[in-house]
Amino acid sequence: MRGHKSFDEPQGPVNWQILKQLWPYLLEFRQRIALALLCLIAAKVASVGLPFILKHIVDDLDVQHTASNIALVPLALIIAYGTVRLANVLFGEIRDTLFGRVTERAMRRIGLKVFKHLHQLDLDFHLNRQTGGLSRDIERGTSGISFLMRFMVFNIVPTLLEIGMVAGILLFNYGIGFALIIVLSVIAYVAYSIKATNWRTRFVRQMNKADSTTNTRAIDSLLNYETVKYFNNEDYEANLYDDNLAEWEVARRKNRLSLFTLNGGQAFIIAVAMTAMMLLAGQRVAAGTMTLGDFVLINAFTMQIFMPLNFLGFVYREIRSSMANIENLFNLLNKAPQITDVDHAANLSVSQGAITFNNVAFYYQSERPILNNLTFSILPGQKVAIVGESGAGKSTLIKLLFRLYDVQQGSIEIDGQNIQQVNQQSLRQHIAIVPQDTVLFNDSIFANIHYGRPSASIEDVEKAIDMAHLRQFINSLPNGNDTTVGERGLKLSGGEKQRVAIARAILKGSPILLFDEATSSLDSHSERAILAAIKEVSQGHTSLIIAHRLSTIVDADNILVMQQGRIVEQGNHHQLLAQQGLYQTLWQTQQKQSEVNHVD
Repeated sequence: MRGHKSFDEPQGPVNWQILKQLWPYLLEFRQRIALALLCLIAAKVASVGLPFILKHIVDDLDVQHTASNIALVPLALIIAYGTVRLANVLFGEIRDTLFGRVTERAMRRIGLKVFKHLHQLDLDFHLNRQTGGLSRDIERGTSGISFLMRFMVFNIVPTLLEIGMVAGILLFNYGIGFALIIVLSVIAYVAYSIKATNWRTRFVRQMNKADSTTNTRAIDSLLNYETVKYFNNEDYEANLYDDNLAEWEVARRKNRLSLFTLNGGQAFIIAVAMTAMMLLAGQRVAAGTMTLGDFVLINAFTMQIFMPLNFLGFVYREIRSSMANIENLFNLLNKAPQITDVDHAANLSVSQGAITFNNVAFYYQSERPILNNLTFSILPGQKVAIVGESGAGKSTLIKLLFRLYDVQQGSIEIDGQNIQQVNQQSLRQHIAIVPQDTVLFNDSIFANIHYGRPSASIEDVEKAIDMAHLRQFINSLPNGNDTTVGERGLKLSGGEKQRVAIARAILKGSPILLFDEATSSLDSHSERAILAAIKEVSQGHTSLIIAHRLSTIVDADNILVMQQGRIVEQGNHHQLLAQQGLYQTLWQTQQKQSEVNHVD
């Protein structure tokens, strides 16, 4: 069975401390918040005033007046009723508009901060991340901010404010009986809603999991369309999908029944409260201590309070979910990068481009050392190659030079400056790389090359294309430079992607060039063209080449042969062959393999 991970709804108590972390982002618009809160209060005052106007309309209609008064007095009250209702709506809309800007800016600020922070985190974090889950954390977190602010400010707070105002009015005007029924029924409604929502959360979770499983199955099957066809497994896939749909159907039914229980219980509490209020009001009207308008007023107040509470179960569950999502977002911000600049780090100044590794030791795990007391130098403008068996630590040197990791011992210097003492941005600005595994953005070929130096002119990009020997390939495409490369560059072959990467590195124009297996995916013809390009662009630059095929680095000024994290031999191609050591063994093995391939 193909597995997947699904998102579970949060469990446990709500972490209200999240609001403290959100508050600084909201303070940017203090005046807007103040105005929004004033509009909120004004809207609630208008809302509470509506039943009073309705009461007077009913009382005036109920009392026997002269014909002229019957036409005049209710008309004035009805106009007042319409005006207050309009004011209630307008104040609410103004409040939404004012606070919407606050929420949107907070989402923007936090989203940007998280995005920047993720780029500052070290490589180890990104190697272990689950991209889909991380993306959902960011999306859910920013959406959670919007939901939390909207419902906390526009639903929960106004409802509590209105309940307090209504309870006070009923207590003052009609005695403790009405106020007590309202308060007790609201407490019962809230308690039941929270308890029932917590109970049915597991059914919601089951439904979400079943929905996620069903969608995962469908997408996974469609992405592997060719594999399904190759093995005649259409019916097998359909049966698996139907099994998932059956689980989804059962989960949906359980969720629907649990929702019925929640809504039914809420309706029962509302019905009991309404009945109790009406009975008490009816008795007062019959006794002559209350008017018919008072009866209508109490009925209107009761309905007005319970209408927003109808959403309480949904709001409570979503607020819990939003709090958890926002907490996940802030947890990302709390992750501290392992690679940091020292205080007042200076910018790297490169005048010659000399590189020195001084007694460098490094490991990813302490029980498995990668580099052992490594010492070597690359002179300004020199072309140095590093070769060795897989796992010798060759590519690790590039990661350390870029400061994607820090050494555990020793130091790495560029023109005498320890790279751990300089600003990371300035360090990487002076180094261009052609990586072994070239990953491109899902954009045009031109945009991917231009990414090497976004400020470069079109002429500079075209020149880089020519130097990377990409011109003939691009001219053969119907859309030329505007051809999209697909997600991660999958529309291009390995060799084509590497040539785009070389053009991008050329465009960057850095004094230090790194090539990590830069020709590993090229055929012999393309390889010769790229090697010529590398030789051309390396002139006047310090170049470090990680190579597997020794034939590609025979012209290097110095070749370092690595074995188990140490340099065991060094010299130029002819010197190393004369030593009859590891390099000669690797060379002869590859030559024999090349002869076999040529015969084949």
